Amino acid sequence: MSDAAGNSVTLRFLAAPTDVGHSGSVDAGTVLEWVDKAAYAAAVGWAKSYCVTAYVGNIHFTDPVNSGDMVEVTSTIVYTGRSSMHIHTVVSSRDPKGGPGPETMHSQCMVIFVAVGPDGKPIPVPQFEPSTPEEVEQRDHALARIEVREQIVNAMNAQEYTDAGTAERVTLRFMASPTDVNWGGKVHGGIVMKWIDEAAYVCASRYCGKDTVAVFSGGVRFYRPLLIGHVVEVEARLVYTGAKGMHVAVHVRSGDPKTREMNLTTYCLTVMVARDETGTAVPIPAWEPVTDEDKKLHAHARELLEIRGHAPGNRLPDHLLKAAGA
Repeated sequence: MSDAAGNSVTLRFLAAPTDVGHSGSVDAGTVLEWVDKAAYAAAVGWAKSYCVTAYVGNIHFTDPVNSGDMVEVTSTIVYTGRSSMHIHTVVSSRDPKGGPGPETMHSQCMVIFVAVGPDGKPIPVPQFEPSTPEEVEQRDHALARIEVREQIVNAMNAQEYTDAGTAERVTLRFMASPTDVNWGGKVHGGIVMKWIDEAAYVCASRYCGKDTVAVFSGGVRFYRPLLIGHVVEVEARLVYTGAKGMHVAVHVRSGDPKTREMNLTTYCLTVMVARDETGTAVPIPAWEPVTDEDKKLHAHARELLEIRGHAPGNRLPDHLLKAAGA
């Protein structure tokens, strides 16, 4: 459903049993897939052309979405650049039978799409002009985050990852299949984010020996498209631990199976927690950096946290940041 102004799209559906993951509720990766689909619909409707995901901003995962919940994902264009669209996306849900419980907002984030032409190069989009105080506020919020996002991207690009680390690390390898395709013939950005969540889960669960769930994903940066039929590597590496949060850096690489070349397509930092049977986050063992590589990655994670600390409304809870015993 689109609004009359044409800058907002709302998807409504029931969370299906097949959406439920290892946590017993809908996994973060599936929520991210919903976010990407709704934002794509808003972007394409506005640009009237094919669009690609460029960036997904910080997103917190709070209350779980359960099978059978009525889900609403609303994506609203709040700012446009020459070819980019900044799209504020909110995921909420409720019991379709009604009852005393209110609708719950589970997560929100800013998604950036870029309009591209048949040659895959960026093309201009119609400019969005806010007309209400709320739209002006949302535009100003998007503008305020541009500098923070650029700092995060620069810090991510400057960091090197080698095999000299000692932290927990896992790599998932597989072929991108035709069922992963989007409307432009590439792998859907939401599918890539689902892979990121799966790799982070394996890494964090192996480290702490417990079931884990994502509570935060920060700065999902898409560098280049991922093609159907390519070999995919999703590498997740522990880089920092708080008293309860495990910060996991995830890199997605892909390449033609006929060659040995693998190119970076996506990068993200995800925070995972271990939970008890009541759903409460529990303490996890502290990870101590050993090698120079470990120490650099540990410092890199702290740098990203410091940068995000200057972004309004996105600070992580202290128990996810502070080291055990701090």
